[in-house]
Amino acid sequence: MLDAATEVFATHRDLLFSLVHNLLGSVADTEDVLQETWLAWASARHSGIANSRAYLVRIAVNQALARLRRARRERAVDPGPWLPQPLLAGPAGAEDGALREESVSLALTVVLQTLTPLERAVFVLREVFGYDHGEIAGLLGRTSAAVRQTAHRARSGVRSRRPRGEPGPELRRAVTERFLSAALGGDLGALMDVLAPDVVMWTDGDGTPGIARRVVEGRDRVVRLVRAKAPGLPAGLTVRCVNTSREPAALLFAGDRLHTVVVLELTPAGDRVSGIHGVVDPGRLTRVV
Repeated sequence: MLDAATEVFATHRDLLFSLVHNLLGSVADTEDVLQETWLAWASARHSGIANSRAYLVRIAVNQALARLRRARRERAVDPGPWLPQPLLAGPAGAEDGALREESVSLALTVVLQTLTPLERAVFVLREVFGYDHGEIAGLLGRTSAAVRQTAHRARSGVRSRRPRGEPGPELRRAVTERFLSAALGGDLGALMDVLAPDVVMWTDGDGTPGIARRVVEGRDRVVRLVRAKAPGLPAGLTVRCVNTSREPAALLFAGDRLHTVVVLELTPAGDRVSGIHGVVDPGRLTRVV
């Protein structure tokens, strides 16, 4: 039988997981923050806490903010591409639908990386989880006016960089299949046709040999990179189309091992690929399947 403190934490754990993962983009870091939150909660004097949910969220968000600031400093030293960890399955015990409702797309998460840690936290709390400015001020120890200004800056930053248009999942899946068929089949003409002229490709290899550690811009450069890297891919890759968070994705398997997750952004018309997100870092693929 769970004691009262454990039961309260378990009740809110899925919310905390979803919130922190939206901020950090890493399952391992999210689990670490939840462990730190649990330790703080377990040692607290619960009789003086009027709102346990707000207390837990405040601890988790501020722990995540501290990690975001450290990660920002580290990425200033290592400027290679970074992508969040895609989630197919939710945290233990979570309902998949609830997780999807409280998550942002991989493409939007990449945009959020351009915000300051504070702007990102305010944006996620306000736009994804629906907290009002006063509630966010209480969680972050700021005034409502300051939070309102931060929220405005965050929305403006996201609006200026957010991919335009939201093609439906069926169209996105069809274009994903066209792209992969051309890329894996070596059909460079078909690959040129499916890519927008200003396509951008991000890959997060975390030092994995053969993976581009930079953002590649432009159709010709992307095609050259795909052509150069294709011979080094494992033979017999198989593809499975799934949904991760809020968007269709393709899982590439080498035998039983997950090799890559590919998520595409499309042009507003939905007929060409404007962005390619390839997650290949083995450490970021552990919670996808």
